[in-house]
Amino acid sequence: MLAHSPFSGEAQEQLTAMLTAVLLAVFWGVYLRGAWLRPPGWSRAITFNFSALLAVLALLGPLDDWAKTSTAMHMTQHMVLMVVIAPLWVLCRPLPQIAAGGGRPAAALWVPMLRLSQRPMWAAYVHGFMIWFWHLPYFYMLAVDNPWWHAIEHACFLISAGVFWWAVLRFGKLGAGWALLALLLTLMHTGFLGAVLTFASEPLYGEARDLQDQQLAGLIMWVCAAIPYLAASGWIAHRWFRQLDSGVRTARGEV
Repeated sequence: MLAHSPFSGEAQEQLTAMLTAVLLAVFWGVYLRGAWLRPPGWSRAITFNFSALLAVLALLGPLDDWAKTSTAMHMTQHMVLMVVIAPLWVLCRPLPQIAAGGGRPAAALWVPMLRLSQRPMWAAYVHGFMIWFWHLPYFYMLAVDNPWWHAIEHACFLISAGVFWWAVLRFGKLGAGWALLALLLTLMHTGFLGAVLTFASEPLYGEARDLQDQQLAGLIMWVCAAIPYLAASGWIAHRWFRQLDSGVRTARGEV
């Protein structure tokens, strides 16, 4: 594994890999300390720890090295961060543990993001901007060629995706409609971007990139990444229906 990891690269790659490892270790350690102080339940603990391990593998394992030369592997890395790890972190509801383990410094980081998550459409706009920005050819290649920009790209994806998924999965009583609309918007524009990559007649990220590899990357975004968005939409629609049905029954005096 280390033969194909950022730790075996040049000095800048090793430094950014070490910084990424330290940040992940601190984040994971804060949660574990908080879980000791405020036990989250075994299912949530397993979900968080699994997703944290997945983040380590995605950011520091062979996938990060393969992403330098393969558009499909680069897209896979992006999708793992945005539609697997981020929603898993949200579903395990880790804020009580992070607050207990990190105290005020941790709160200073997540409170502003929580405020944004109260507005699903704004969270979708910010997340969508990050997706399109880092998939423009110039900035895409900037992240590929420079390990520091690559690390910043990953941070943008993880943070914006975390806020987005928190906004759509942890909606309030009146937020189901906005959550569904935010998911629909994201599904549409990511599908469009995937289609652009799939049907392009030439490589968009430099002549050294293989066209078929780029088309595979487009299909990964267009088809595979759509599954979590569709699943979340179905789950939210079901919850919304139950809320409406409960309200109707209460109004009729049936409950």
